[in-house]
Amino acid sequence: MRVTRLLMGMPITVEIVGNGEAAATIEAAFAYFESVDRRFSTYRDDSEITEINLGRISEADYSTEMREVLALAEQTRRETAGYFDIHTAAGTLDPSGIVKGWAIRNAAALVARSGARDFYVDAGGDIQSSGHNAEGKPWRVGIRNPFDQVQIIKIVEPRGRGIATSGSYVRGQHIYDPHARGVAIDDIVSMTVIGTDVLEADRFATAAFAMGRSGIAFVEQTPELEGYVVDRNGRATLTSGFESYCAS
Repeated sequence: MRVTRLLMGMPITVEIVGNGEAAATIEAAFAYFESVDRRFSTYRDDSEITEINLGRISEADYSTEMREVLALAEQTRRETAGYFDIHTAAGTLDPSGIVKGWAIRNAAALVARSGARDFYVDAGGDIQSSGHNAEGKPWRVGIRNPFDQVQIIKIVEPRGRGIATSGSYVRGQHIYDPHARGVAIDDIVSMTVIGTDVLEADRFATAAFAMGRSGIAFVEQTPELEGYVVDRNGRATLTSGFESYCAS
């Protein structure tokens, strides 16, 4: 059973194969994504993050989920030499760069707890999968050509790992180098990262994109990560282990 809905400003797909409780589990997964949006959306006047940015909630009253996400953001900032930073130029907090991967990972865990072993959770192109598809084959993920989004330039089999892509080709310039705020990143157009799970892939894809051309070297040097970057001239660079995940 496969369902796609527009939530959190993007299409989200949950697919479960061969499970009698699939419909109820999928509904529970979408209910979870809705709760994440209500808490973390910077576009909602009633979200917890908006209330925090307006100074209406003190740190002592942050929810457990907010504390977890902010702690992950700070951990990522330290691990990336400050290239991942949820502080905006206006001084507010925007945790969207980490919330998506965190939410997908948690939704996938919810699906797994239902007893499902073969499933796929995709939010805006960031994906956590498990097992096999309806044809009994490993799940496959296509990496789109950032210059022609109907074209797939690589097909990856994550084999239970997470995959995430950051780039400027869909939403325009929305990721910036925190060390040079306001300066557009124009030497690369997409950065795809495979990690131990989708949260790891997502948080490091965002940071690596913010590093520009040097981001792929950061991915190469970071244990448990593989990456694929496309530069503004259409040239692709892969980390040493990325090809092992590519479908033949």
